Amino acid sequence: MPLAGFDLSLSQDCGGKPVVGVDEAGRGPLAGPVTACAALIPTGAAHLLSQVDDSKKLTPARREKAFARMSEAGVLFGFGYALHSEIDSSDILSATFLAMRRALERLSASAGRPLSDFVVAVDGSMKIRGLEADQRAIVGGDGKSLAIACASVRAKVLRDRWMARLDGLYPGYGFAGHKGYGSAGHMAAIREKGPSPVHRLSFAPARRGQAPLKAGV
Repeated sequence: MPLAGFDLSLSQDCGGKPVVGVDEAGRGPLAGPVTACAALIPTGAAHLLSQVDDSKKLTPARREKAFARMSEAGVLFGFGYALHSEIDSSDILSATFLAMRRALERLSASAGRPLSDFVVAVDGSMKIRGLEADQRAIVGGDGKSLAIACASVRAKVLRDRWMARLDGLYPGYGFAGHKGYGSAGHMAAIREKGPSPVHRLSFAPARRGQAPLKAGV
């Protein structure tokens, strides 16, 4: 089923409610924020978004093109994030849900409509904790739902840009290249320099410069 067809079917199953897709970027890195986006595709705009797919399937250049195309198509977004300090004060799953709730709150404000007007399609196997809305958890949703795919691309592009800015603030760690993930060069930099102010100290490799923990994207 095409990505837009999935969303149409979901909307019909939910009484015609528009579908808002939600996805995150940056759960696994050792530094920087976890980001989230919520996406609402205008009626009749899906045919303009053929370049959009799961962000993990796109090269950086194709993500940037898709990012621009979504803006041209009038896709409405809400952006949310949880900082490294918020991750450390709770846990990565709770921080991810916080970022998603913030993204949805901003989309709702931009749309001028309550979240109860929508069905929220969340990438993954879990619904968003603490969110009072009609939700559907969609495993592999960024490869099934166009709204989730749009959210996936925007969350990834905005986080990558954020990490590039952090690279300028904290040189020597290579944030612009590895985006905070536990590459060999990143591990070596932590061992040599110690963790930066934006490292997630609740992640053991960020404290010790050891081999990275296995974590989700």
